[in-house]
Amino acid sequence: MEEPFLSPIGFTWSYDVRQTEIHTAEPLVPELSAYEFEMAIEKVKTNKSPGTDHIPAELMTAGGRAIQSEIHKLINLIWYKEEFPEEWKKLIIIPIYKENDKNRL
Repeated sequence: MEEPFLSPIGFTWSYDVRQTEIHTAEPLVPELSAYEFEMAIEKVKTNKSPGTDHIPAELMTAGGRAIQSEIHKLINLIWYKEEFPEEWKKLIIIPIYKENDKNRL
């Protein structure tokens, strides 16, 4: 144990604290499983406006296994690379006015 050093208030213990990086052969959080993806697809809200990609949420359910498999691969690729596509970082907000009154949202 290190010797304490005196301070104006009393004495304090000094310790050398360093941040440690952890390197593992496997990711700490596993990628999205097919089951988890299917459960998420079931919870997708329909009849909503599409995002900047102009792809409606209904496409994931109506497209069947082929589309879902490709979207699942894309999500896991993004997870592995740890980087979102630039298009996913954009947001469009459209105000919806109440009773044609542009002063009330």
